[in-house]
Amino acid sequence: MKIVVCAKFVPDATADRRFRPEDSTVDRAGVDGLLSELDEYAVETALTVKEAGDAEVTILTVGPEQAADAVKKGLQMGADAGVHVLDDAIHGSDAVATSLILSKALAKLEADLVVFGMGSTDGGMGVVPAMVSERLGLPAVTLGSEVTVEGQTVRIRRDGDTASDTIEGTLPLVLSVSDQANEPRYPSFKGIMAAKKKPVETWSLADLEIAPDQVGGASAWTEVVEVTARPPRSAGTIVTDDNGSGAAELVEFLSTNKFL
Repeated sequence: MKIVVCAKFVPDATADRRFRPEDSTVDRAGVDGLLSELDEYAVETALTVKEAGDAEVTILTVGPEQAADAVKKGLQMGADAGVHVLDDAIHGSDAVATSLILSKALAKLEADLVVFGMGSTDGGMGVVPAMVSERLGLPAVTLGSEVTVEGQTVRIRRDGDTASDTIEGTLPLVLSVSDQANEPRYPSFKGIMAAKKKPVETWSLADLEIAPDQVGGASAWTEVVEVTARPPRSAGTIVTDDNGSGAAELVEFLSTNKFL
């Protein structure tokens, strides 16, 4: 079985995240980045399936040169190979263009099982798995909180607010998992060293037979028109109880601000 995990390189949420002033797109090159935390659950799912049977796991990412770090993390966790789609024309691509690039790469890889996380920690749209499944003409079982693979059948449990559904599909298919699906492993020293010898290919848009005008900011269906920095947090209100009126003042503050 060929398993491909679509992994995204995102700005570190604990670092200084910002937009590029020239086009209001997320700055991915000038900030610290890493494999999206939500995609680690997808990698762990793929590795669990691999360990239970005969499978090969490939990490697929799309992004700038720094996105190679996302592939590296997946390889350190235990994946077998990596593919990095790198092309200057990709900059500014939206979810529609991203799904086109991924679907072309997945078709070239001849994936049996495509695994996504539930979203990305920078965009948070969560629509790319469905778009990719539509482009590839494959079924999609999404937002799995529990995943089992038996032969050609993939079965998930999807947890909602009031109920849980059991959904299954037949390979090949597109799968996405939630952050409740498993506990991603930490790369071991052995895994880190082994990752250095694993094959990683770099593909351009030409390799995927995609014209530059099909992707990028110029062809995007969405555009960020304005960015405003979050205002600094103001000082809080301190309620003292020197004369016994503290409780009344606190109730008045909560009531005025509609906290009660």
